[in-house]
Amino acid sequence: MDILRNAKKVLRRAAFVASLPPLRRWLRGRWEGGKDVPPVGLVRFGSLRRLTPISTDWGDDRGGPVDRYYIERFLKENQRDIRGRVLEIGDDVYTRRFGEEGVQSEILVYNIEENERAAYVGDLSSAAHIPAETFDCVVMTQTLQLIYEVRDAIETLHRILKPGGVVLLTAPGISQINRRDWESWGDFWCWNFTALSLRRLFGERFPEANVHVQTNGNVLVAASFLYGLGRGELTRAELDHHDPDYEVLITVRAMKWKAAL
Repeated sequence: MDILRNAKKVLRRAAFVASLPPLRRWLRGRWEGGKDVPPVGLVRFGSLRRLTPISTDWGDDRGGPVDRYYIERFLKENQRDIRGRVLEIGDDVYTRRFGEEGVQSEILVYNIEENERAAYVGDLSSAAHIPAETFDCVVMTQTLQLIYEVRDAIETLHRILKPGGVVLLTAPGISQINRRDWESWGDFWCWNFTALSLRRLFGERFPEANVHVQTNGNVLVAASFLYGLGRGELTRAELDHHDPDYEVLITVRAMKWKAAL
């Protein structure tokens, strides 16, 4: 019995000693403002200590890409703009999902593959075949980074919108490079943007007061996205936390000037 009692004392003492560093870190973190920052050498990487991503498919095989959460939230918040005659790049999934009843969707595709539903085929940076002042809205998600002549593409967006028409655009900030774009789009990833660069680019053509740029993400979201984790592996609170220093996804709502009646 004495041996057993002594063994229990030893185990309790060992457990207490082992708990001291984490306990000290926790107390220090509370004292310093609620940040539990592990000392150098005590960071635990776990499954993230690897030189390759967990998924190379943007997390699509793990419940869906993290950035799609922000894209869909942005379109839902601005779904009143998806009305009338709408041009969407690639397909019209988002127009049909978020557009108002009776919306007329048209598709612009870049790749050389046939798409019998596409109204237009070509590059927005050279799109004279798309008539001016035609669309009430253009939905353009994760595409601008593939176009080298960015200013020409923005000029086209402005030209093909009706007065008072709106472009709803999303673009990558912190992101991996998708080399498969070369095969699927016939072009390669040219740019990663910042809120400042997009605000200035769109402000060159649209009235600055009509250009609204927002950023989405934080350090956890950025790391998760780069590792290829799925959106379901993060909580809603983690996804919604906004840190302007980590621009994972950037959204732009730009409206063409409309003369007052």
